[in-house]
Amino acid sequence: MTIRVVVVDDQEMVRAGFAALLGAEPDIEVVATAADGAEGVATVRRLTPDVVLMDVRMPVLDGIEATRQLLRDATAPRVVMLTTFDADDYIYESLRAGASGFLLKDASPTELADAVRVVAAGEALLAPSVTRRVIEQYAATSKRRRPKDPRLAKLTDREREVLVLVAAGLSNQEIAAELVLAEQTVKTHVSRIFGKLDLRDRAQAVVLAYESGLVVPGCD
Repeated sequence: MTIRVVVVDDQEMVRAGFAALLGAEPDIEVVATAADGAEGVATVRRLTPDVVLMDVRMPVLDGIEATRQLLRDATAPRVVMLTTFDADDYIYESLRAGASGFLLKDASPTELADAVRVVAAGEALLAPSVTRRVIEQYAATSKRRRPKDPRLAKLTDREREVLVLVAAGLSNQEIAAELVLAEQTVKTHVSRIFGKLDLRDRAQAVVLAYESGLVVPGCD
């Protein structure tokens, strides 16, 4: 099945470059590009793509607000934010808005295509080497930390344990090895966690784990 993509970025060279790179992949089709958040929202709602590559900082409507608007829709796509290392606060706000992850603008063609495939499959771009550091740094200094989410009480002890490892950026396979469980068992736990906490994907799970205090920044 072909993955349909919309690229939203105010830099024409970035839009054209990403569109060309993705267009060369046999299983990916770039159906449109847009130059700002407002145009992006309108384009996505008209074409209903599977994945949106969304720049964070844009005129008219920024990528974070555009993501919030899109993810209110019943036909919401998966959103990957395009950013740089110096935008930590924006990355965290993007995840809170419901984005499935983020991608550095200097990503290689392989990383770009793999990112689209990962989020199209329902996963999140949460590499421990980058995302965990970003979230911990922001959560440690944020004054918006909230008390423990009452929804956590719905989880079993094992599910809470799995959620902590998800927040650490571990894959299902890595969690299975850590807890000495079958990978399918971990998948079941993750699915139940999402259902009980009304979460869409791992990105939302990570944000909830840190904001609720289940995971304390800097502690392993």
